[in-house]
Amino acid sequence: MKFGVPLGLVHPDAWKDVAVAADELGYESVWLPEHLVFATDLSLAVYPGTSDPGIKPRTPLFDAPAYLCWLAALTTRVRLGTAVQLLALRHPFVSARAFATLDVVSSGRAICGVGAGWYRGEWDAAGVPFATRGARLDEAILVVRRLWSEPLVAHSGRFYAFPEVAFEPKPVQRRLPVLAGGESAAALRRAATLCDGWISMPHTIESIKPQLARLGAGVPVTAHAYELASPGEVPEWAGIGVERLIVRPWTRSRDAVARLAAFAGEYGVTSTPST
Repeated sequence: MKFGVPLGLVHPDAWKDVAVAADELGYESVWLPEHLVFATDLSLAVYPGTSDPGIKPRTPLFDAPAYLCWLAALTTRVRLGTAVQLLALRHPFVSARAFATLDVVSSGRAICGVGAGWYRGEWDAAGVPFATRGARLDEAILVVRRLWSEPLVAHSGRFYAFPEVAFEPKPVQRRLPVLAGGESAAALRRAATLCDGWISMPHTIESIKPQLARLGAGVPVTAHAYELASPGEVPEWAGIGVERLIVRPWTRSRDAVARLAAFAGEYGVTSTPST
């Protein structure tokens, strides 16, 4: 089992120390969330399934690929992912350039986790139609893949069109992995047909099973699993098709590094070369 660390669940002041500790302890990956901007109108920010705003407008926001580039310089083997990047809020040129840069400066450690997003406020603020976000994301995924792999690319689509361009440098990885987040039917379809795997929302081993049934067999799964009971639970996750667990063994940011070390010892996390 691969173990990942959610940097977004500690204070940003701790991101550096947690990422370096994860790298040294043998965790396979670290992950940053992403939003472009928060509107102050909280009527646009009710999180699906709740009656409460899912954002606080004064929360500090960082450019995730840029921040991960800095962490790449401080680490040697841990993979650097987004969970998730709102790829379709930007032109594919911008997104492709950001992740290609991350992959090059990290010597091939980038993971591009993407999602359509739930928060209408930032789409309205950016002037991008919220209703078409899923279709835009699907097209953006196809475009960035071509930019990363083809010597010359021209595109004419529903949302993006451009004449033939060159795009260099290419990522170090022959196929920079793109993982889809989200649990809607469209998100699960995207994971199975356009991407290299699926990233779940936080789940227990029982609560994730319906989503896995809808996803179908053969799709690599990354699961946010914050309530592991014991190391004996890990083979159960593997048995239902999960290949990576993103874990949070701390409750307070100041304890994160110590708790990561304790978890690594208890769960047998070991330093192995990144693949």
